[in-house]
Amino acid sequence: MNDNKEMKTGEAQEFQAQTAQPEMEVFLRPAVDIYKNAQGITLSADLPGVSRDRLSVQVEGNALTIAGQTAIDMPEAMEALYADVNATRYRRTFTLSNELETDNISAEMKDGVLLLKIPKRAELQPRKIHITAS
Repeated sequence: MNDNKEMKTGEAQEFQAQTAQPEMEVFLRPAVDIYKNAQGITLSADLPGVSRDRLSVQVEGNALTIAGQTAIDMPEAMEALYADVNATRYRRTFTLSNELETDNISAEMKDGVLLLKIPKRAELQPRKIHITAS
C-alpha cells in the first residue's frame, strides 16, 4: 500500500515537471527529394497548404533552411473536432557543400511543391575543351 502512495506522488511530480516546462514549438519535416547533376543540385520539397507568402527560404553560411506555415481557414460557425496533424509549421535545414553557389539559388513554388535549384560554382562545372586543327 505504501508503494501505491509513492507511485502517485512520483506521477504527480512528473506531471508538475511536464506542465512547468514551457511548450516547445512543434514543426513538421517536409518530405524532400534531392537530385544531383553536373550543373548542381535540385531540391523538391512537399509543403501542402503553404502559400508563397507564408514560405521562407534562407541561407546562412552553408546552412539552407526551409520554413513555412499552413493557414487552415475554418468557417466561423464550425470548429475542429479532430485533426491528424496538430502542427501547422514546417521546417527543415540542410548543410550545403562548399562547391555550391548559394548566391544564385532559384526558387519556384507550384501546387504545394517548392523547387530549389542550387548551381555548382562555375569553376567546378564540367566544361568542354574545344580542339583546333593545326
